Amino acid sequence: MTWLDLALPLCAYLLGSVATAIVVSRLLGLPDPRTMGSGNPGATNVLRTGRKGAALATLLGDMLKGLLPVALARLLEVGEITLIATALAAFLGHIFPVFFQFRGGKGVATALGVLLGLAPWLGLAVLGVWLLVAVTLRYSSLAALIAAATAPVIAWGLGLGVPSIIGVTFMSALLIARHRGNIQRLLAGTESRIGAKKGA
Repeated sequence: MTWLDLALPLCAYLLGSVATAIVVSRLLGLPDPRTMGSGNPGATNVLRTGRKGAALATLLGDMLKGLLPVALARLLEVGEITLIATALAAFLGHIFPVFFQFRGGKGVATALGVLLGLAPWLGLAVLGVWLLVAVTLRYSSLAALIAAATAPVIAWGLGLGVPSIIGVTFMSALLIARHRGNIQRLLAGTESRIGAKKGA
């Protein structure tokens, strides 16, 4: 084990711990996203302020937190164990950020960035699943759940190594667990659809 095998996951976790939603909101003078909607520091709650640009910046920032550390690890040609450790560290940083009392977001955008970094075709395929479900059924949460569930299968089909498949499976399971409230609302028929107006 080299210093790089320790430094990459650590730096990935610290980068993941930077809550893009909170940073963007503070820079633009917007309300704290944790006081809105689900209480998660994510793009959806930033969007509730009516600032689409801020929500887009949050979405891209969260995705880059997952993509950049993994892309760097691949560029440095580290072993697969270090690569997947870096990927998981970035994802865990977003969900359990050390800078914000370990209370983070659900991890959808960061997970997408991680998958794009691990294998571009994997990330694009999972994104395709999300878009298909979101467009046809108009449930963002359901799209995320189905995309997460299919990610390990797609990783296996693309021939990724066992450590990567295990890592993707762990990440998917944790992402699904973070959506337990959404699952309950989906089962109850109270989950809001994409584009639905409040009170509709």
